[in-house]
Amino acid sequence: MKVNDKGIFIDGIDKKILRALMSDARTPILEIARGVGISGAAIHQRLKKLEKSGLLAGSKFIINPKVLGYTTMAFVGVYLDKAVSNPDAVKQLQKVPEVIECHYTTGEWSIFIKILSKDNEHLMHVLNSQIQTIKGVSRTETFISLQQQINRQIKI
Repeated sequence: MKVNDKGIFIDGIDKKILRALMSDARTPILEIARGVGISGAAIHQRLKKLEKSGLLAGSKFIINPKVLGYTTMAFVGVYLDKAVSNPDAVKQLQKVPEVIECHYTTGEWSIFIKILSKDNEHLMHVLNSQIQTIKGVSRTETFISLQQQINRQIKI
């Protein structure tokens, strides 16, 4: 499978390595090596090649926000008065810790953001005092997520 225009290819062994790490990034390299049938050093070499290709964008631990009391997830369409307001608005949104994703979009909204808050009251406070007060924001449209039903990465 060709990954990008630089001529990077991933084969069946690369796919097995990636699937194992996507399932659990803490899987020991030697355990993966035994499952794939090659040496740990070969796994390391392949991972370096995949990182260099840009296919791997790092690894991270995933925090469960509900354990920290963040039980309300919302998606907010942000309307800007002018397209030129985008860079400044994004800089201000970066300062709001509850904003965990920000996308420049086509369609109705100029910006589409994902917010984690402790409850609806907290969400209302974030919207009213931190987002709707940003210069250039004319209005917002909020969608509260009742339940995340799919959470996955692209299939390898």
